[in-house]
Amino acid sequence: EIGLVVMDCALSPVQQRNLEKAFGCKVIDRTGLILEIFGRRARTKEGALQVELAHLNYQKSRLVRSWTHLERQRGGFGFLGGPGETQIEADRRIIQERMTKIERDLDSVKRTRSLHRASRKRVPYPIVALVGYTNAGKSTLFNRLTSAEVLAQDMLFATLDPTARAIKLPHGARIMLSDTVGFISDLPTQLVAAFRATLEDAIEADVLLHVRDVAHEDTQAQAADVHAILRDLGINPDDGQRVIEVWNKADLLDPAERERQLGIATLRPDGSRPALVSALTGEGVERLIRSIEARIAHSRPVYGLELAPGDGKSLAWLHANGEILQREDGEDGGLKLIVRLPPEREGAFTARFPEAERLG
Repeated sequence: EIGLVVMDCALSPVQQRNLEKAFGCKVIDRTGLILEIFGRRARTKEGALQVELAHLNYQKSRLVRSWTHLERQRGGFGFLGGPGETQIEADRRIIQERMTKIERDLDSVKRTRSLHRASRKRVPYPIVALVGYTNAGKSTLFNRLTSAEVLAQDMLFATLDPTARAIKLPHGARIMLSDTVGFISDLPTQLVAAFRATLEDAIEADVLLHVRDVAHEDTQAQAADVHAILRDLGINPDDGQRVIEVWNKADLLDPAERERQLGIATLRPDGSRPALVSALTGEGVERLIRSIEARIAHSRPVYGLELAPGDGKSLAWLHANGEILQREDGEDGGLKLIVRLPPEREGAFTARFPEAERLG
């Protein structure tokens, strides 16, 4: 009575066809299953295009030669020439044309995304991206930090489309938080390529939150898979100044296991200490936010300066190019400010305000 067999490995087209003949039912491999899940989860135009491109790439090599009766036997002139274009070749050509069109559409999406990123760079908010294994709780944590209503469910690949929100940290700094697609072990290479546009947010981020499900029995193996994919993207997962490990789902741990995890966390050096949190209950989130602030402050210079009364032009420049952390209005209308700047704006700032004093 079996209607479908799923193989937890990659199958070549020939293997797939032979197994279907032997079992007498449909057979899909790991890649086919992941693509099937992706197809159901994609919400935005970009997500749908990326999934379709990966799907067509996968299908192209799996066209079964069942259309030979439609071959045009007489190609060319007179009695010369062999068979014309077979149906399988026509199908391949149609798929290739569709893939070329999707790639063009995705290029325009990439350009739009890079323009969004360029405009975000002009508004100098640091970017914090959530990365991690699928179903580790990234979207729940994203919702907890931003009060957003992003789809967060206990299922694989609930998030395919990246979402970004600006949030204000307790000390007044604003950051851009970005939720990304989850990783999975043995992720097929064509999927990594298809979702590269989505993962560019992670590549560009100032701080990465590597969200781990510590209640999962395979948490170490999942972390190793995420590290491998980050290295493929050119990110060093051991960079303590850029990557914060977030040990999520603390609410699912029994008291003894929670104590053990806290003990392991405190053994790590201050700079790379993981944050044990529960995105569902909010436990440990404040400590995580303090860690994010510390990482951002570390990479961005802070200056103190005074502005003359009525110097609105300089104030507007500071608002546009940096973050004003503290403002003190003088009785004469002058301003005492403490500002934090993105590294690329520091040169322009010191040229404009040579009397400013570097505080950190």
